[in-house]
Amino acid sequence: MTTTHAAAVHTAETVIELAGVDKSFPSSAGRLHVLSGVNLTAARGEIVALAGRSGSGKTTLLTIVGGWEPPDAGSVVLLGGDGGNGTNQPTRPDRRPWRELAILPQSLGLLDELTVAENVTLPLRLDDIPGASDPDDMMARLGIDHLADRFPTEVSLGEQQRAALGRAAIVRPRVLLADEPIAHQNRGWAEGMMLLLGELAAGGTTCLLATHNEIAFDEAHRVLELRDGWLRPVGGPDLTRR
Repeated sequence: MTTTHAAAVHTAETVIELAGVDKSFPSSAGRLHVLSGVNLTAARGEIVALAGRSGSGKTTLLTIVGGWEPPDAGSVVLLGGDGGNGTNQPTRPDRRPWRELAILPQSLGLLDELTVAENVTLPLRLDDIPGASDPDDMMARLGIDHLADRFPTEVSLGEQQRAALGRAAIVRPRVLLADEPIAHQNRGWAEGMMLLLGELAAGGTTCLLATHNEIAFDEAHRVLELRDGWLRPVGGPDLTRR
């Protein structure tokens, strides 16, 4: 982790809090337990990377934090539970403004009928967001400014992924959830994208990443591994199932 990123966690404010979260799905062999009593907290301005093999439950954990999937048991509190829904469960993602919760899904989620520039600036057109980044600067930084008028199907997968990050980052959200955010990048662009996430974190954005990438692990404040349904610090004892 770089010195810049180490200084980014500047508050003890808890932004994401999971307690005793269970999740299972039906399978031919019975119920498949993906998450078993998972506990997780993330502070304002913290980058937390979730490691684990494919199918270990990283994406499921992100969808539960974001509100797409309810847990079978346990509680999830996002942004202090200020969603106004009267429960400890997070407000559905489509009911939270981008400035609170921004998503970079593994599928990227770009709209094919919009240009690259229109995709990147979509959150700005949906909501009046003070303090948002300049779109031209954001696209230039991600190396997609020359693709502004092209459609997603006309650019590479790596360029699409950088556009999806630009869309999520442009609003400087309070929480950013990203599923394999640098999977389609060479080392240079992967490092540049992680640098951008580090700068967002330094400004107060909490980033929760599901990733296999060592570059992401190097730049995260903490790396946690999902294995057999349990979440534990990488290289340390299992502290998150107690």
